[in-house]
Amino acid sequence: MNNDVPKEPLWRHIVGDVLRRERLAQERTLKDVADAARISMPYLSELERGRKEASSEVLAAAAHALGLGLADLLSLAQADLSRLARTGRAQSAGRRAVAPVSDGSAVSETGVRRARVAGASRPSTRQARLGLAA
Repeated sequence: MNNDVPKEPLWRHIVGDVLRRERLAQERTLKDVADAARISMPYLSELERGRKEASSEVLAAAAHALGLGLADLLSLAQADLSRLARTGRAQSAGRRAVAPVSDGSAVSETGVRRARVAGASRPSTRQARLGLAA
């Protein structure tokens, strides 16, 4: 068996990363999103960390709590999976990469710019999804 072949990322890691990234882009707490989705806060945390496989109903509830449709969530996850495959970084799935930018903010793998300073304006869900947050 060849150990040099990169491992395929697990779907639960990809989806968990998307959920966490979207929640953080909206500057919302686990409790806030879990309450809106009507799931427990520990369960949402486990989903975000890729430790639990969620049913389609739970994924839809979490997506809706974030202002996304299930199709949006799956599309974002598919984009992440494709990007990982293109860059050969499939083995690092489940880790969030954030690159610093010269203006003191940071850009996540989705291109969402997050300010490091308190009081920065919060991007809308649509802006965050499309990577348009400034």
